[in-house]
Amino acid sequence: MLIASLSMPEQVTLTLSALILLSSFLLLAQVRVDSLINTFALQGLLLFFATLAIAFISGKYDLLISAALTLGLKVIFIPILLRRLVVQLDIHREVEVLVKPSLVMLFGGGLVLFSYYVSLPITELSLLSTRNTIAISLAVVLIGMLMIISRRKAVSQVIGFMSMENGLFFAAVVSTFGMPMVVELGIAFDVLVAVILFGVFFFHIRTEIGSLDTDRLNRLNEVDK
Repeated sequence: MLIASLSMPEQVTLTLSALILLSSFLLLAQVRVDSLINTFALQGLLLFFATLAIAFISGKYDLLISAALTLGLKVIFIPILLRRLVVQLDIHREVEVLVKPSLVMLFGGGLVLFSYYVSLPITELSLLSTRNTIAISLAVVLIGMLMIISRRKAVSQVIGFMSMENGLFFAAVVSTFGMPMVVELGIAFDVLVAVILFGVFFFHIRTEIGSLDTDRLNRLNEVDK
């Protein structure tokens, strides 16, 4: 399908989808914690605009509530909470050393190709105008998983987890034009509780091992007292 044959709202949706995918690669490339949080907030903002666009394309204006939840949680509240946590833990200036970053980025590109290959039968049967974004949402989920695997800092892994949730939410919006509101409210509450619990775990990990580098947990040995 040529993008010129689509309507202007559909072109806007596809452009925002591409920007969301780009933000996943930006998350994968960030080495500073504060930049990582800012990029996650940017991804949430793009998800907010994409949800707005799909709401107007589909005519399902209950998605506006989902967009408002996305703006409030993923653009404002969660980034502010994470910034306060990293300031209290004094890690906002820390730089994470990435292991073979070029290889990780190439692997991320491979995941995008894999997502398009896997979703090809779905996109051929779909009648939705936004069917091309299904592959992008799957790629965002897989790149978030790659971020969890490739990073050592607990904060980076948590942001990778929330990026995966962004991809799942985006997939639900573009494939079914939104989930039931009760489900969306439950997921939003679960994400909020998860972030608060992660914050508690950050303080415990920092207190016990003096760092949020989870790789140190693999080197802990039991000591007889």
